[in-house]
Amino acid sequence: MQQLFPGEVFANTADFDTGIRQLLPRYDEMLDVVARCLPSTSRRILELGCGTGELSLKILNRFPDAQVIALDYSPRMLQFAQDKITAAGYQKRWVGIQADFGDWANNPEKLDIGSEFDGCVSSLAIHHLQDEMKLKLFERIAVSLTQGGYFWNADPTLLESPTLEEAYKVAREEWSLQQGISLTEIRAKLGASSTQGYSSQDQLATLDTHLQMLTKAGFKIVAVPWKYYGLAVFGGWL
Repeated sequence: MQQLFPGEVFANTADFDTGIRQLLPRYDEMLDVVARCLPSTSRRILELGCGTGELSLKILNRFPDAQVIALDYSPRMLQFAQDKITAAGYQKRWVGIQADFGDWANNPEKLDIGSEFDGCVSSLAIHHLQDEMKLKLFERIAVSLTQGGYFWNADPTLLESPTLEEAYKVAREEWSLQQGISLTEIRAKLGASSTQGYSSQDQLATLDTHLQMLTKAGFKIVAVPWKYYGLAVFGGWL
């Protein structure tokens, strides 16, 4: 089985966009919420872990004056995203950089991306960091934003009880069957993930833990505009 970076998920990158929509309920809805929650004045946006570029695409579609600077440590994901962004005609407003955002949190001087971002977004990426690194990353994000800047993260979270875990498991099974495929069939396309830089297998924290970290990192207002069992969009403003 092909070894993958955490976040690549599928052995074949071309399977990702369809597969993730079968694997995770309401994937598009979750990303749409991130894009909708960006202020209309958004111009310079940092994306951490851009994957195949789906969130970038939604943001560029919605905000004709926005530029996205996207980090990802996977060369094949970046290439896939670049091709998709170019096909949509947005290549002048999107910059993909091969980098580990965990490394950026620890050693920002090694990556010359500047600061003064209006906002920062991420999806299905930060949950691969240990909690100590999540907090460091949130602190790095906070100092890289303009006053009034925002951060939105769409990520799986640790559910608070086994009862909720079981309910979410059933919901995911039902979702995949509604898509005409079973979770067993989807999982047959998954690859084995290996540790890369600061990221490894899922290292989930509860939603409450994330919100406490954001407050500690300096976000004055924290919010959860969307939640579906173990999936959530959360973040805040400076």
